[in-house]
Amino acid sequence: MEPAWIESATAWIAAHPIAAGAVIFLIAFCDALVILGIVVPALPLLFAVGALVGLGHINGPYALACATLGAFFGDALSYWVGRRWGVQLRGRWPFSRYPQWLDRGEAMFRRHGSKSIVIARFVGAVRPFVPAIAGMLHMPLRRYALPSVGACVAWSALFLAPGWVLGASYDAVAAVADRLAIVLGALVLAVALVWACVLYTWRWFAAHADNLLARALYWTRHHPHLGRYAAALIDPNRPESPSLLMLAVCLLAISWAWFTLLATLLASGGPLVIDHRIHEFMWGLRNPLADRLMAGLASLGDAAVLGPAAAVALGYLLWRKRWMAAAHWLAAIVFGLVLTALLEAAIDMPRPPTAPAGFGFPSVAVTMCTIVFGFFAVLIARELPGRTRVWPYLLAGAVTTVVGFARLYLGAHWPSDLVGGTLFGILWLLVLGIAYRRHVARSFWMRPLAWLFYVTFSVAALWHAPRSADALLAKFAAATPTTMLSPDEWWQRDWATLPAQRNERDLRRRWPLDLQVAGPLAPLRARLEAQGWRVQPQADWVDTVGLLDDDTPSHEQPVLPATLDAQAEALLLLRDGAHEDEQYALRLWPAPAVLDDGTPLWLGSSQTLRLTKPLDAAALWLPAPGDGQAHALVRAALADFEATEAPHPQGGTAVLRLRTGVPAPANSGQ
Repeated sequence: MEPAWIESATAWIAAHPIAAGAVIFLIAFCDALVILGIVVPALPLLFAVGALVGLGHINGPYALACATLGAFFGDALSYWVGRRWGVQLRGRWPFSRYPQWLDRGEAMFRRHGSKSIVIARFVGAVRPFVPAIAGMLHMPLRRYALPSVGACVAWSALFLAPGWVLGASYDAVAAVADRLAIVLGALVLAVALVWACVLYTWRWFAAHADNLLARALYWTRHHPHLGRYAAALIDPNRPESPSLLMLAVCLLAISWAWFTLLATLLASGGPLVIDHRIHEFMWGLRNPLADRLMAGLASLGDAAVLGPAAAVALGYLLWRKRWMAAAHWLAAIVFGLVLTALLEAAIDMPRPPTAPAGFGFPSVAVTMCTIVFGFFAVLIARELPGRTRVWPYLLAGAVTTVVGFARLYLGAHWPSDLVGGTLFGILWLLVLGIAYRRHVARSFWMRPLAWLFYVTFSVAALWHAPRSADALLAKFAAATPTTMLSPDEWWQRDWATLPAQRNERDLRRRWPLDLQVAGPLAPLRARLEAQGWRVQPQADWVDTVGLLDDDTPSHEQPVLPATLDAQAEALLLLRDGAHEDEQYALRLWPAPAVLDDGTPLWLGSSQTLRLTKPLDAAALWLPAPGDGQAHALVRAALADFEATEAPHPQGGTAVLRLRTGVPAPANSGQ
């Protein structure tokens, strides 16, 4: 699926091939410049360039040469700036305000010498500064130039390669994953963003804790009435004061965010516009290969997974006679459930059209994941050494994000349900965290408790997720079509109102829908099987991985599933072609309409498939440009049914429509 900006870019590049090289040169040149290189997003830009190379829109060696020259001349200019101004750079803005930029580069240069020129090429934080440092320290030009050239060549090849490979194997990726690649990419991106937010927020608080504590103490002394309440949290004689202050600041920020979201939703009377946009986008990504995976991940927020982990932790705390910790742990879970249920009952928020009853605002599963993992992090983090204290919070953020994303994919919640649940969970665990940290000063060995909790959660997840996936998917099956057609009207003219092709943005995957069937599929299937067609069960993850097996004969390699309006094929039939690397396929999906007499309606696409081996990594059956052979075979095989054929008004595709419950007239000639 190519975004519109890529389509525009490829059209521009096709019309301006020389200018494309200049753009690549400028990307690499600006990325290497001192100061400017900090803000230039070279990685995604060069990835896009590599994809265009793989798709055949840019000459590969030309792009590599332009990127290498741009990087080399950018480094050379940075080297000249450092040699020209020397140590005076430290007194000029922005280095006078951010001296650490040069300090990091100089530390690397003094530690590694000329090797730092190669190393820095691949380290974004110091890449624009090491050449300037080399110039400042008057490194000889000959000694600088040779490693710089080698580093620039390697950097250009490395940064272009992923997009290059992806572009070259675009059809393979689309065939293997359909929308799966986008789903997994979005999940990884969501987890990475939350991971980064938690990590850098924690690091910022750790670096500024003393300064914040000093400011808070100053405020309490100048506001004696309100300050006496805050002073209980930030007593400098208590080692817990920095962490209590951090929790208090987070509590204020999350409270503001929570009430702002709640007020916005109540004022709008329902989901926001962005809720509808994201819901529609995620529903459009539904595909058979991702469905079970997402259903399994969504089940991680179920009581069958969180319950055993919480119970084991409570049992351990009681066994160790940590009464205060056990009481706060129990309060976090019990009152979290009660408060969430009360909030869900009090706020009447319309559910997504794809969500059954029981999925409201806020999301109970996401809220309880936030509370259970978040408060467990509060319990054990202070007992961990140094920077490892952030790991429980990172795990809490990652698990909550995975559960929330999976439920968003299934259509169980609006995005605001998930955000609201997360914010409410954080709000509650922060209140309890402050209460717990204020009253508990004794430390105890948390490592056994951490192992018990996380291992129990993992075991429960591995046991529960595969067993609950099918039941959860059944709740979020596509809704029954509401469009009703008269059988006679459909046969005469309403068939032309149904789609003529799949709803794909990528033109290469907008397969024509050249068959419409009214009636049960069993007679059609029996007739096609009698004519040499065979039914292939829907391929799954195991079949997808099996595509990498070179020893599997070509006709035993599965044809991977495809979707229509987020629904998988109801029936996939195959027939051998004239050559070993060719076969024919007929895919049938439920139509977005039904006949008013209860007769089911189906849409189909007949295809000629050819075996390809992109990158010599996997054997894939991909649709070839339509030559009409598959359609002719289907029409001939189904001649026993009442059928007629006419070009579709949208595009002129010849659409064969038939009734499986009605035999063909004796003089039909079909």
